[in-house]
Amino acid sequence: MRTVLVTGPGGAGRTTLAAATALAAAASGRRTLLVSAEPIPGFPSGPEPTPVTDRLDHARIDSGAHFRAELTELQQRASSVLDLVGAGRLDGEELTELPGAPQLALLHTLHRAAAGDWSTAGYDTLVVDLPPLDQALALLALPEQLRRYLRRLLPAERQAARALRPVLAQLAGVPMPAQWLYEAAARKDEELAAVQALVEDGSTTLRLAAEPGPAAEDALRTARTGLALYGLRADLLVANRVLPRHSSDPWFADLAAQQEKCLGHWHEEWAPHVPVHEAAHLGRDPRTADDLAALAVPAPDERVAGRVEDPWWIEEEEPGDEEPGEEGRPSVLAWCLPLPGATKEDLRLVRRGEELLLTVGPFHRIVRVASALRRCTVSGAALTDGVLRVRFTPDPALWPRTS
Repeated sequence: MRTVLVTGPGGAGRTTLAAATALAAAASGRRTLLVSAEPIPGFPSGPEPTPVTDRLDHARIDSGAHFRAELTELQQRASSVLDLVGAGRLDGEELTELPGAPQLALLHTLHRAAAGDWSTAGYDTLVVDLPPLDQALALLALPEQLRRYLRRLLPAERQAARALRPVLAQLAGVPMPAQWLYEAAARKDEELAAVQALVEDGSTTLRLAAEPGPAAEDALRTARTGLALYGLRADLLVANRVLPRHSSDPWFADLAAQQEKCLGHWHEEWAPHVPVHEAAHLGRDPRTADDLAALAVPAPDERVAGRVEDPWWIEEEEPGDEEPGEEGRPSVLAWCLPLPGATKEDLRLVRRGEELLLTVGPFHRIVRVASALRRCTVSGAALTDGVLRVRFTPDPALWPRTS
């Protein structure tokens, strides 16, 4: 299934362009599902896929209903623990969704489309209207992060000690985690793994929507760094609400000139790798299918491969003043990652065991160190020409000696 994730700076009309992308995909003959948390004029607003055209269905995410259902189920599963401490139940009617609930509801919806009950409906294309750009990149990194938290907090191997739990509970003086907790963690891990696989699939791309201007230019420049860090790829940058370039009105002409300057930068920075499509300003908000078609947003290219398979690569550096490595042990290895737009002031690196904690501006990711580098110590890092090079020096105590 071809998946297109649509996002952009706030107020850029990303929901409108997601709908236009879905209509274009359906018009090209592909059975398409559009998922959105925002209402779309003329589209049904039910939480289950509902036909819009012959080949296009739409489902609107109800984060409040998802939050109430999840918390109600959790109360049922933890009833014995709640009874033990004398806690009262919360009724569904009194539950108000908390911050973060919309993101979890969107992940749940992506799971239904990727590996749940919607996955058997035979859709060829999935178009997802994501939150604004900064939130969207954090959301796409969330499945990997949550799975890591689950592995650390509830390791699967601890389930093997079920027979010892009564003894351990007496020794510790507190109840041990019940089996339902491990089972719930396993279900969540399976759901998150399906969403992570969808995001990392080669047929998944991001479609960026932005209105030309200084604020959007800064946001997209930052986003390029985040895309590289997470190994994601954009297939199209849609410049939305582009004004006519010639006008006798000075105010209108100045605004159009500002847009044209920004568009020139986007064509220079993005067009070598990501096409830039200019969607003309209609003079009104799009309200009908004809209005969406007038934006002339291209259908997703089925031949485009999305995710970069492995953005990191390893190079062997020439030894400098360091002691040359012994035979069978390289002197210095560099683990390289392209980070366009990153600055040295925004970088933070921490090596912890077999993991590298990497922060680049507002983006944060924990990656597992490549197997060839786990017997090395970090000896430095540098950002040169948009490429981060983390230098590793082999640890003599861990590399086998040769005779």
